Amino acid sequence: MHKLVFLRFLLLFITVSISAQAPKKPTASEIYHNLQKLNFIGSALYIAAHPDDENTRLISYLVNDVHANTAYLSITRGDGGQNLIGPELRELLGVIRTQELLAARKTDGGEQFFTRANDFGYSKNPEETFEFWTKNEVLSDVVMTIRKFKPDIIVNRFDHRSPGSTHGHHTASAMLSVEAFDVVGDASKFTKSAENFGVWKPKRLFFNTSWWFYGSQEKFEKADKTNHVSVETGNFFPALGLSNGEIASLSRSMHKSQGFGSTGSRGSETEYLEILKGSKPADNNLFEGINTSWTRLEGGEKIGEILNPLEENFNFKDPSQMLPQLLKAYPLVSNLKDAHWRNIKLKQLKQLILDCGGIFIEAVAEKNAINPNEDFKVNIEAINRGDGIVSIQSVKNTKGKTLWDTAENLPFNEKKNFEITVNSGNNTPLYSSPYWLNEKGSVGMYAAPEALIGLPETPALEKVVFELQFQNITIPFTKNVIYKYNDPVKGEVYRPLEVLPEVTASLPEKVLIFASNEPEDVSVIVRAGKDAISGNVRLQHPDGWIVEPLQQSFQLTRAGETKTFKFKVTPPQGQSEGYLKTNVLAEGKTFNKELAVIDYEHIPYQSVLLPSEAKVAKIDIQKKGENIGYINGAGDAIPESLKQIGYSVSTIDPLNISAENLQPFDAIVIGIRAYNTVPELAFAQTALNNYVENGGTIVVQYNTSRGLVSESFAPYSLQLSRDRVTDEFSEVEILAPENPLLNTPNKITQKDFEGWVQERGLYFPDKWAKEFTPILGMNDTGEVQTKGSLLVAKYGKGYYIYTGLSFFRELPAGVPGAYRLFANLLSIGK
Repeated sequence: MHKLVFLRFLLLFITVSISAQAPKKPTASEIYHNLQKLNFIGSALYIAAHPDDENTRLISYLVNDVHANTAYLSITRGDGGQNLIGPELRELLGVIRTQELLAARKTDGGEQFFTRANDFGYSKNPEETFEFWTKNEVLSDVVMTIRKFKPDIIVNRFDHRSPGSTHGHHTASAMLSVEAFDVVGDASKFTKSAENFGVWKPKRLFFNTSWWFYGSQEKFEKADKTNHVSVETGNFFPALGLSNGEIASLSRSMHKSQGFGSTGSRGSETEYLEILKGSKPADNNLFEGINTSWTRLEGGEKIGEILNPLEENFNFKDPSQMLPQLLKAYPLVSNLKDAHWRNIKLKQLKQLILDCGGIFIEAVAEKNAINPNEDFKVNIEAINRGDGIVSIQSVKNTKGKTLWDTAENLPFNEKKNFEITVNSGNNTPLYSSPYWLNEKGSVGMYAAPEALIGLPETPALEKVVFELQFQNITIPFTKNVIYKYNDPVKGEVYRPLEVLPEVTASLPEKVLIFASNEPEDVSVIVRAGKDAISGNVRLQHPDGWIVEPLQQSFQLTRAGETKTFKFKVTPPQGQSEGYLKTNVLAEGKTFNKELAVIDYEHIPYQSVLLPSEAKVAKIDIQKKGENIGYINGAGDAIPESLKQIGYSVSTIDPLNISAENLQPFDAIVIGIRAYNTVPELAFAQTALNNYVENGGTIVVQYNTSRGLVSESFAPYSLQLSRDRVTDEFSEVEILAPENPLLNTPNKITQKDFEGWVQERGLYFPDKWAKEFTPILGMNDTGEVQTKGSLLVAKYGKGYYIYTGLSFFRELPAGVPGAYRLFANLLSIGK
């Protein structure tokens, strides 16, 4: 009798990295943990505004301590934030943060949902937020998610009663949750989701409060807690070898683009929840009064009689002993009348059957990307590493077409390999790219196909169904077709199989600034998505612009091959803005997408299709100086933008900052949040000040007041605040009309503040030494004017400039006035 022996240590929570797509090979402890989840019939939904807003400690508690079916609904994908790990912003950052949330949920065991709301940037109150979000549509998405997920309890991260005290998105998320709680049970409201998923009425709505919402620990301790429930979230899980706080910190640390690495905590920890709607539970049991046993479901009592003893008498040495009982429960679970719980519990039960049986099944494509309607080879692997009698009956596609039907037994520990041919067909959506980027949305809302709204990512387009027979029971198991390869350093690397276009094209420069009437060469890179493809590439242009030639032919031999084409682009005489767009004609179709790749070790490899376009702007701009030194901060595209207007930009290694190394530059620009993220700057300030004193110009972009590597980041006293102006259309007052920053070499007027995107600026200083001159005044509606967005001080022979204006957003967006003003900053004193 062969025994299946499992390790006692759970590695799943520790190694979520490039193996994010790798199949789980669970330990006995994880099998036991999953059996506990199988036997709990209850759900919880956590709701907040952004990735990283969620309380991973409470989510992990609900999943791993309570064993509830738990999900996080993030209203947005975090597209408006900053990126500490790379240059991606906006849509691509949203893709990264989506995958980071999925990695976090894989770590703590929860599920993940979203709405169509776009994180358009910081908002000071929910009223402003709802000016950009289409409230009824976002509310519809929240209602749909609740009806679909059917949570017994809902927990809000933020307080719906405190608008203006935190990010407007935060308060808005709570307001949406409270409103949704009251309408999800009404079939006359949001009728489409009521028809698709039925109505639902959660039992309780909580606000996950803490001392932070009261202003201090002292105030929180004195607060009336009559409506509060407290739960212990610091428990240690022997079966997992981790405390809840350690799991939560590993989950939190998946938010790497936000710099949220977290140290694991051990020991007692308390979470407080204020009851907002429904009855307050007794004994701090969030599910008090809710039947969470199998008897909750019609037909569930017999299932519980089979499965509950397995948990009570779990055999850690040989979990395969419970396989016969799991198989006995399978037809009973399959016949549950409650379709919602039937689907959830079938998925959990089927995975336990595979895990306890020691059965490994996998479908691996011969290449990493295919095209629609393409035949491709898939290698099937199946192995039975347990002592049960198992046979593989067939392999089918998801439409029921048989791809292999030579029924064979799977003897103990003998690998079965065979190859099948699959046709990708015409899927919906057509490509594997993030579905919410397929169509153009608005500033505040993404467009999405109705069937995919709420899903965290585009479902795998290629799947196969294994039919396995256990004794006299045949069970289908659906598996994504994946791709994997061996890396000499990393070993086995898994990647998703992607369906991509036959050809894509890109404009490497996303913003093209023309400072004169002279034509410039514009590059277009055509990339083959299949072998042996040919066609023509054209460049659409705005009225008044001239592009030569009209089109160029290409022929590419192998998938992945690229070829660069040059088009001569001539701007019109006057100032003009617009977009250049590529059109590729091949195989009787027109292709207009660019392929962008996101490749970080902590999340799966991602291919993203975006419109293949670049903004072009003819700008009346002058500049002085040539050589710019750039000290990178948290990541931005300012250096590339400055090159667009003719500057030579060199990156300065923070370790090599010295008077001698700085001397060749006409100006030094310090990247966003550099004084928060570059420790070496704490020791370089003397050299930077000496550079200014000897006649240089330094431009420091925004930093946050918390976490500065040095408080002395300027030659004079300068204090940062949280002042910001989020309305990109807000009026700008010129406070120092005679200052060179507004006059040389470009005359800055109100027109230069038109067309700004997302915001005016952020984290402005609110106190400064008398040597500084404030240049601009601005404010959001109803607020006092701030004057710290742009400050300049003469120091010795040179100039020190501090600005919180969001140049890091405006220059990559091709805003003409931002370019003209930034050129003035670099030109002062020249």
